Amino acid sequence: MLTVANAIAAVPADWRTEWPRTDFANAAVPLHEIQSGGPPQDGIPSIDRPRFRIAAQHRGLDAQEPVIGLVVGVDARAYPLRILMWHEIVNDVVGGVPVAVTYCPLCNTSIVFDRRVDGRSTSGRQASCATRTW
Repeated sequence: MLTVANAIAAVPADWRTEWPRTDFANAAVPLHEIQSGGPPQDGIPSIDRPRFRIAAQHRGLDAQEPVIGLVVGVDARAYPLRILMWHEIVNDVVGGVPVAVTYCPLCNTSIVFDRRVDGRSTSGRQASCATRTW
């Protein structure tokens, strides 16, 4: 049986760095049984300054290209899933509204959030932000 001291010692150092407020002594699953499931926290860069083109002028887009469509007022955007497969989040301003367009390739779902909190716009957490042209 693992003691609390042994359980804490078994915690990989990068876990303590990524989740400094986590109590690893209170684990329902033995920590040695946990394996990495993908990129680390903030390991998928968001797109924070998207640039758009008219779809007809973009080479390689099929007429049936799957996209997340968003219309705010008279401003309309289409975010191709083939780009969101790699970035998963686009921080944008559509119709004057700051939004976060999110996509989960694991369950093929998307949600668009208004990024305003208490009347102030929030921004992406990434230090080095990707730019993508559609």
